[in-house]
Amino acid sequence: MGVKGAPDPAVAELLDRAESLVRERVRPKYVYLETDITFTDDGVLLGAMTEPLTGEDIKRHLKGCKRAVLLAATLSQEADKLIRQAAVTDMAQSLALDCICSAAVEQVCDRAEEEIFTAHPCEYRTWRFSPGYGDLPITLQRSFLLALNAQRRIGLTVTDSCLLIPSKSVTAIIGVSDAPVERGPRGCAVCNMKDSCAYRASGTKCGKNM
Repeated sequence: MGVKGAPDPAVAELLDRAESLVRERVRPKYVYLETDITFTDDGVLLGAMTEPLTGEDIKRHLKGCKRAVLLAATLSQEADKLIRQAAVTDMAQSLALDCICSAAVEQVCDRAEEEIFTAHPCEYRTWRFSPGYGDLPITLQRSFLLALNAQRRIGLTVTDSCLLIPSKSVTAIIGVSDAPVERGPRGCAVCNMKDSCAYRASGTKCGKNM
């Protein structure tokens, strides 16, 4: 929300109300699929997808991996509805809800990873890498969702401009390996907005571990 340091009591109360509403209304869901990986001159091919993953960043990210997990998670349409409804009468509350939902969907992904790899243990894995991150084309969103049958399973779709609907949703690929993998740069190092980022200009960062 652009707050520097600890929020004042008014903002803290606003966030507490937003968190309570989100916990009460949203219905998080996720789906995943494990698939094999083949490295080719045209890009990284996944057994579950017909379209190759292109770009140097995803090649580095999956280097040494034989398999990968495709993940899609969403807070459901209720999150978008909450934000829209609040915007009619209280823009500050709408902003708080938007920010809480952005944090919440990342927590859903964290929990999903924990559950997936508890059920299917692996020795080593990469961190999550999403279409649109680094030089991995965001146009791959549609192929990701088709591979996961995400529309039928969790109601997740994509627009012609590659925006996910519901908006508080995430798609990602996680590399899996039997040997240690080199965890490449993340966060600011590969962010397309790093040169115009308001957080970096103020000396901070937008997320953890960046």
